Amino acid sequence: MQRDLFPGVPAWYLATAIAVFGACVGSFLNVVIHRLPKKQSLLWPGSACPRCERPIRPYENVPILAWILLRGRCRGCRAPISPRYVIVELAVALLSLVCAWQFGLTLQALLMFALLAALLAVALIDWEHLIIPDGISLGFLALGLLVSPVAGPGIVKSLIGAVVGGGLLLVVAVAWEKLRGVEAMGGGDIKLMGAIGAFLGAVDALLVIFLGAFLGALFGTVLLRRNAQARIAFGTFLSAATFLVVFFGDAAIAWYLRAVGFGG
Repeated sequence: MQRDLFPGVPAWYLATAIAVFGACVGSFLNVVIHRLPKKQSLLWPGSACPRCERPIRPYENVPILAWILLRGRCRGCRAPISPRYVIVELAVALLSLVCAWQFGLTLQALLMFALLAALLAVALIDWEHLIIPDGISLGFLALGLLVSPVAGPGIVKSLIGAVVGGGLLLVVAVAWEKLRGVEAMGGGDIKLMGAIGAFLGAVDALLVIFLGAFLGALFGTVLLRRNAQARIAFGTFLSAATFLVVFFGDAAIAWYLRAVGFGG
């Protein structure tokens, strides 16, 4: 982890601050995951127990610690609080540390963290509701294009990545519907892939699509055997594939080039 911006600050202090920041973002993501599919405000009203509607006090909303101290139950009615909340907070805290380690204390690290945290929300929303909110996809498409000159692949590569990512899925969706008469994927997947392409560029966008399709097919084979009418949350697998590509994509491409004789 680069610490040039904070000379003399102990590494453990920086790591703790980054993890706390990540846990707070994870706490907000829980609100997004719960409310956005219902088209509810993310800011108002404040958090409350869904069973007894008792408002959650600020000290009961401290990420990770509150769930542990409350033993996973509402202080009022003692209804269980889903462990998903603390898992998301822990996951995003870890994600913040991994991004800082991988990219240093840079704007790129912050933007990659923002993208991956948003994709975690997308993965869980799509898994549960089979929708991908436009607010996330279009918002991050605009953000990816906006920041590309200073902390991305550059505006040209970002535009190409968005077109390649979203365009390829659009072509597949249209062709599948023409040939089979059924919808292959929703528009949410196309917009999401455009956003991912804007952040990562065309090559990594293609890698995300192929890896996401592989993961989706692998899981879908098992799921469809149990229920032939089941729908696959493709956004969940595109999100998972993006995590893999961000952290391991360069190594995977280098390995492939060596395997086919183009690497050193």
